[in-house]
Amino acid sequence: MRKEYDFGSARRGSVVAVQPGKTRITIRLDNEILTWFKEQVERAGGGNYQSIINAALREHVESRREPLEATLRRVIREELKRAS
Repeated sequence: MRKEYDFGSARRGSVVAVQPGKTRITIRLDNEILTWFKEQVERAGGGNYQSIINAALREHVESRREPLEATLRRVIREELKRAS
């Protein structure tokens, strides 16, 4: 390790660039929720817990867009398939 470093040409900014279509935010989650998502990644053999949180949120949002009649039909179909 050097005794001194020259930061004269350094720039401020994020260390990792944010992908297009994504926004960096700060969010507070319950410890139990975060632990659950991290455990899911560990059980799957690796990955990114943030990605599965994003997928869970996306699934929730998309399910809310579905009309009630379509939701009922889908759930009934799923239950009938399981019962047979």
